[in-house]
Amino acid sequence: MSHFAKVVDGKVTQVIVAEPEFFDTFVDSSPGTWLQTSYNTHGNQHPEGRPLRGNYAGIGFSYDATNDVFIAPKPSDTAVLNETTWLWEDTEAQAPELPQDPQG
Repeated sequence: MSHFAKVVDGKVTQVIVAEPEFFDTFVDSSPGTWLQTSYNTHGNQHPEGRPLRGNYAGIGFSYDATNDVFIAPKPSDTAVLNETTWLWEDTEAQAPELPQDPQG
């Protein structure tokens, strides 16, 4: 079985499991476009080396038609989109502070 995401105005509103042939006879009169998404694609990687649309789509994800990728919602104001993996990276993440040497 395959997974398909319904995209309306650049946002994923629904994800279903169906065979591709389902869309040969499926009539959907509501606005939007159905796009295949891969459950095994994350960070533009796939275990078999064939990533599909950057990431597996989830409800609320954005669809970037120019780059043909699904992008998760931005998790924080400081997050920056990595345009290789199509994942958000937090620019404010800091390394833990090391304890100071009491001897100076």
